[in-house]
Amino acid sequence: MSSPPWDYIAKLVCIGDSGCGKSSLTIRLCEGRFSPQHDVTIGVEFGSRIVPVGPPHSKALQQAALSSKNKANSSGGSSDANGGGLPDPPKSSDQQKHMKLSLWDTAGQETYKSVTRSYFRGASGALLVFDISRKATFAHVTDWLADLRQIAEPDIVVILVGNKADLAGEEDNKREVTVAEAQDWARQNGVLQYVETSAKSGEGVELAFMQVAERIFDNINAGKYDLNDRRSGVKGPGPGQTGRQVRLNDSSKGSGGGCC
Repeated sequence: MSSPPWDYIAKLVCIGDSGCGKSSLTIRLCEGRFSPQHDVTIGVEFGSRIVPVGPPHSKALQQAALSSKNKANSSGGSSDANGGGLPDPPKSSDQQKHMKLSLWDTAGQETYKSVTRSYFRGASGALLVFDISRKATFAHVTDWLADLRQIAEPDIVVILVGNKADLAGEEDNKREVTVAEAQDWARQNGVLQYVETSAKSGEGVELAFMQVAERIFDNINAGKYDLNDRRSGVKGPGPGQTGRQVRLNDSSKGSGGGCC
């Protein structure tokens, strides 16, 4: 069965410290699976997925975002293994638009920072990822955001992602960063919003990527991008082009355990 055609392509980058689960998030979105062991990323890895944007699907996304926010505020952000997907969109006669997310998963080590920074150019969206169980990774998101804004286009859509929410279980709570702390940081730094995810359970993963895609779609409708300019990070399909999903493909591999 062929994939649906896409109306737009948007370049997204996943940035943050090594070991925060950026590769696992990308694999979860593109392939729907979790790998407990993943080689440390050297340079970048690439994946893509076609997602619906705009109505009628955006109405379901708004409901999911509100539900996720209420749950996080009431429970302190504890993990729910059943919260990974989005509800079915309401039926509508509107023609659904689709966006192909071109995902660039960047290395988090300082050694490769000069290489990964070059991929910030031409990105229309970014997921700024930290590990909720490691306070130091949250402390470093300010530096990552500064690097991103120094290189990327001014209109880049940025979302803060607290990954490994499954480690905040009630019996063995390893949380070191509270939901309130992360939400306050996002507001103070002009970041779209804060979403907690678990690449292991799938919780919040689709929601995080879809929130970025929806804001990019809003910016397209507002005329903020030149779809013929590669620097904008967004383009429309060429003559006769249709979308196809691409499996995650390592541009280069390193050795070692864990994910980054």
